[in-house]
Amino acid sequence: MTDSASDMSPDVAPVQQPAYPGSPASASAAAPTAPAATPVPPAFDAERRATELAILDSLRTVVDPEIGMNVVELALIKQIVLGPEQTEVRMILTTPFCPYAGAMIQQVKEATEEVVGHDVKITLLAERWDPRDAGLTW
Repeated sequence: MTDSASDMSPDVAPVQQPAYPGSPASASAAAPTAPAATPVPPAFDAERRATELAILDSLRTVVDPEIGMNVVELALIKQIVLGPEQTEVRMILTTPFCPYAGAMIQQVKEATEEVVGHDVKITLLAERWDPRDAGLTW
C-alpha cells in the first residue's frame, strides 16, 4: 500500500498559469482569436416603422360608434407586434362591456390584414381606458 497523494486523488486536469506580458509563457501562447462577428440589427428599422405607421393610418377608418372617434384618436391601440407570419395588435376598449366590441375588433383585424397581408391576432388588454390618454377632458 502506498501513501502517495496521486493514488488517492481523482483525475484532475492540471491548472495552467496565466501568461503575463514579457514572461516566457506569453511568447509561446497562441494569439487569442476574435469571436465571429454577428450582424447587429439596427436600432431603428425604417421599414418596420413605416409598416407600423401604415397600420395606424389604416386603423383610423375604424370608428367607435358611441363616441364618433377612431380607435387611434381614442388611444385604444396600445401595441403593434409585427411578425413574419402573424402580426398582433394589442388594444383596449372604452368600456369593459362595450356593445360594439365584436364589430370593432373585426374591423381592426381586417384593416390591419389589408396592410400586412397575413394573419392578424387581436388581443384585448385588461387595461382601463382613460379619456385623458386621448386628450379628452369633460
